Amino acid sequence: MTKDSSDSAVTVYVPRDSAARSVGADEVADALMRAAAEREAPVEVVRNGSRGMLWLEPLVEVVTPAGRVGYGPVAPSDVEGLLAAGMLEGADHPLRLGVVDELPWLARQTRVTFSRIGITDPLSPEDYLRHGGLAGLRTALGMAPADVVTEVTDSGLRGRGGAGFPAGIKWKTVLDCADELKFVCCNADEGDSGTFADRMVMEGDPFMLIEGMTIAAHSVGAREGYIYIRSEYPDAVATMRAAIGIAHEQGWLGKGILGSPLDFELHVRVGAGAYICGEETSMLESLEGKRGTVRAKPPIPAIEGLFGKPTVVNNVLTLATVPVILAEGAKAYQELGVERSRGTQVFQLGGNIARGGIVETAFGVTLRELVEEYGGGTFSGRPVRTVQVGGPLGAYLPTSMFDLPMDYEAFAEAGAMLGHGGVVVFDESVDMAAQARFAMEFCAEESCGKCTPCRVGSVRGVEVIDKIVAGQQRDENLALLEDLCELMTDGSLCAMGGLTPMPVRSAIAHFPDDFLARDPGRAIPRTHAHGGRTEGTA
Repeated sequence: MTKDSSDSAVTVYVPRDSAARSVGADEVADALMRAAAEREAPVEVVRNGSRGMLWLEPLVEVVTPAGRVGYGPVAPSDVEGLLAAGMLEGADHPLRLGVVDELPWLARQTRVTFSRIGITDPLSPEDYLRHGGLAGLRTALGMAPADVVTEVTDSGLRGRGGAGFPAGIKWKTVLDCADELKFVCCNADEGDSGTFADRMVMEGDPFMLIEGMTIAAHSVGAREGYIYIRSEYPDAVATMRAAIGIAHEQGWLGKGILGSPLDFELHVRVGAGAYICGEETSMLESLEGKRGTVRAKPPIPAIEGLFGKPTVVNNVLTLATVPVILAEGAKAYQELGVERSRGTQVFQLGGNIARGGIVETAFGVTLRELVEEYGGGTFSGRPVRTVQVGGPLGAYLPTSMFDLPMDYEAFAEAGAMLGHGGVVVFDESVDMAAQARFAMEFCAEESCGKCTPCRVGSVRGVEVIDKIVAGQQRDENLALLEDLCELMTDGSLCAMGGLTPMPVRSAIAHFPDDFLARDPGRAIPRTHAHGGRTEGTA
């Protein structure tokens, strides 16, 4: 950041989010500072989080009397022309988007968890407080722990990591345990293809996650917490560590938080990138310095978790949503959504999509609205054929099911799952037999190996799918594949093997023609893009 002491300095926001940096945000910020210095233009460059409109990154925002005017996507070579055209006054230019908050894509969303992301400097405590930070924690500290747990329960908040288990029930289980030593653990091992909301929270509003974990600690009687981040997120790791240091300096962590009796220490731990550590017990094993393998349940982590002690384990989005629930009340949050799916979900649009990014809206929005209205269809311009919702182990849904409302029960009834809110789009060129094969191969690559249905079943699944598309006893092998899927679903120790059949079964059910025998020269492709991963190296 560069600052000018002049009161007339113009504030310009350039994202520091790793998605924006990957397409040149750092270079744009540097070019802007150099060009402004040469022109002797007083400019303050603030590195904010991303607004989530990833197709417009790097997005540059200029503070004007009318609001923050956006320009994007901006390349370093565009900076001179933008300044010459009067960008610092919000002047017109081919890259001018208008006042960012008024853009229809953003304006129609209901941003609760993401209300500050893209607005503030992620590592500025002053900015955090100016935008409502710590209101939830201050409210919680004035309440008895049991009352805080009740508030979270009444809000209807369910785990955003994929399982959708009510957060308040989990917290009450930990609160009711008599042990003096308890832990709060945040699982930030965001391994699902097409998901990036956890990363954006940690890079764009890290104090919110710290506040949510501190509220959880007060609620259940914990004094120590851990954030488990996958090693593929170096920017998130660095940002969270910096934020924890600043929070200590501000008295938001450590002893006597905000003058209360609460003592809470928070640590970042970096995982080696095993997909299985997205499962809570595997993560706990890794936190204890062991190989990440699934634990048998019971006992559940809420009773015997980290080092055998009662432990709250929640996802980033779950914990990051807690502060606003305490600040605004359970009723305000509960009024959003449908049926048993209350509040908002942060949907992540990826794959072959024209406008990929973050859409936060109340549960109940349809898949069609997300893909066609927010996403703008495919990036390739060809018709959408299918979407996969819920990560690499989620179901493939055809366009005939696009009016399905996004809520946990509606998806479960349709044989699908919401998961972490990732929506990966495929156009008509997708080979669904290859996608089914990918699910089995992904499981074989990422299985912890502890149970036979997952470890062996996934390998056999790849072999059977290859035989089916090769025309070898097709009907018999389809029946064998169904038996294998049933065994993996019912017999696997955790959701890794238990959910692998979901994409396979959905691909066969909705796209049976892709499993017909092929010409000898047209085998299943062994390499294809899938939400940023390549088959065989997932």
